[in-house]
Amino acid sequence: MLTIAVTGATGAQGGATARDLLAAGHRVRALTRRPGSPAADALRRLGADVRHADFDDRRSLDAALAGADSLFAVTTPFGADTATETRQGRALVDAAAAARLAHVVLTSAAHADRGTGVPHYESKHLVEQHLRAAGLPWTVIAPAAFMENYASGWTLDGLREGVFAWPMPSDRPLTLIAVADIGAFARLVFERRGEFAGRRIDIASDVCTPARMAQILAEATGRPIIHQEVPLAHVRSRSADLAAMFAYFTSAGLDVDLAGLRRAYPEVRRQTFADWATAQDWPALLSPVAAEPRNREGVSS
Repeated sequence: MLTIAVTGATGAQGGATARDLLAAGHRVRALTRRPGSPAADALRRLGADVRHADFDDRRSLDAALAGADSLFAVTTPFGADTATETRQGRALVDAAAAARLAHVVLTSAAHADRGTGVPHYESKHLVEQHLRAAGLPWTVIAPAAFMENYASGWTLDGLREGVFAWPMPSDRPLTLIAVADIGAFARLVFERRGEFAGRRIDIASDVCTPARMAQILAEATGRPIIHQEVPLAHVRSRSADLAAMFAYFTSAGLDVDLAGLRRAYPEVRRQTFADWATAQDWPALLSPVAAEPRNREGVSS
């Protein structure tokens, strides 16, 4: 049994990792800026030790990491900017080094180490480099595009109108992963530290074209849905960062060795996009009441 501190525990990746670790019997310190939030209360009910931690408050990080064995580290530019993500990520790594943790698992983004030119990939890579230089046992897991992005934000708004609006050609494949699968893989890495220390691994669960995703979403929601390619200029008018990401997806592609992952780690559960879509509560998601701003903490590529 390990004592693992999990940052972003009330967000997507951190929450999935915390739940998977708790289910496996590990002690989890759920680190969050909002220890009184409903998401934090839900983790308490599962057995997590919820503690306040703020990337901009070094003393809170030192207190939260003291006595822990390992750390699951997640950073995000959403709600701030890429410079903030890099600064906060480096501060977290420095606190982990001061606590002399036995293992730090950093979640980044698939291809972030390939010079993509995507701003939030580059900021994550800077944090990766800082971790490598910190003198700690480390592993970087780098997820592909999140399936959860298809049930939130402007994508969900489009689904309400029968349109899967996505800024890629209908026949361009994209590798995908559900956040629950990230949590499952992170747990494996913690439990087999000797095997994974010093490695960086791109991870994914499925690959689909936008046309196929629209078909799957139509089947899952019970509504007619067609893919509509959103012009990159429209995306760029809202976010240059996201426009750069979709341009990279379209030109270079986000390939991940799915077959190799399945062979090497057959014990890790993986959801296909159809599995994930079928499991969503679409009546609730597609209702007008659900059309409210969402917290994107932990949501990346």
